[in-house]
Amino acid sequence: MANVRVLVVDDSAAMRALFCDILDNAKGVTVCGTAKNADEARDRLEELKPDVLTLDVEMPGMSGMEFLEEVMATTPMPVIMLSSITQAGTGTARRALDLGAVHCFPKPLHTSREEFDATVRQLGDIVLKAASGELQPGGSEAGGAGEGVAAKYRSDGRIVALCCGAAGIETARQILAAYDAACPPTVVLFDADPAAVENAVRAMRHSLPCQLGDAVDGVSLEVGKVWLAHDPTRHVIVEAGEPPRLRLVERDPVNGCRPSADLLFGSLARSGLPALGGLLTGGGSDGVRGLAILAETKGKVFVQRPADYAPRDRYDAVRAQSLELADLRQEAIPDWILEQTNAGA
Repeated sequence: MANVRVLVVDDSAAMRALFCDILDNAKGVTVCGTAKNADEARDRLEELKPDVLTLDVEMPGMSGMEFLEEVMATTPMPVIMLSSITQAGTGTARRALDLGAVHCFPKPLHTSREEFDATVRQLGDIVLKAASGELQPGGSEAGGAGEGVAAKYRSDGRIVALCCGAAGIETARQILAAYDAACPPTVVLFDADPAAVENAVRAMRHSLPCQLGDAVDGVSLEVGKVWLAHDPTRHVIVEAGEPPRLRLVERDPVNGCRPSADLLFGSLARSGLPALGGLLTGGGSDGVRGLAILAETKGKVFVQRPADYAPRDRYDAVRAQSLELADLRQEAIPDWILEQTNAGA
């Protein structure tokens, strides 16, 4: 029986090489070609006529989602989405499945020998199932429910407050990519260079499935809404009420920061509202004391474990507090937040 032929589409040369290596090591699978963008992929599809297409979500020019929609309309075929933001159950994954993808597979963030071998087995099996028709558009297996369709998420109303420095912006984006229309009420506070934050916020608005807005005075904290606090002239705090609201405060910087995570976490603790707070990777000590206060008032809290190259200031300061908290790597944070705020869990 001939091997299943796969076209790999990813704008990153390193990722194309990695997935070619993974798939060429999978039994019964051969990579017949690669492409770095939608234009190249369109030509390769016509030229090579592969059995299965693997497709990155985020690419320059036409995005992977847009190209997926085009493929389903013009030359329907099995498509597997490969991305760091398409873990099963995320808003991005559900959108991809709705558009016709047969599966969403997360890009491996670590490539030890054991993890590589496991990925070869897993992705190879998925490709074979896709080519044989066992996986149907929408992520369902023939004759059964799809593993890519997540259990229904229903927010318990817990307010999520996150603080991130420049090194934590990518993590914030991945968290919000896991959200959909039923996401928990969320405030994301940015402590980084304003120009970098503006660029990140602009990109998030165009690529994420959840409803985003700039934090303004008096807005209500409701299920399905995410407020981004990045005005360097004012702090943001939470005010209890029905519904709870954000308040913007003009006062001096705290710990050299404005807006300050200590003020945000502290206001949540004082409000008595069910809350979840998290410190993403960043420098300085802002947010450490506030997170401790939130933990003491029974709020659920976590800290991101930094990568080897990232600043450790906040992480080390939080760990020195001996708090009862979750110590999470980047890839584990989105699922943990959704698990902790799911009323159906």
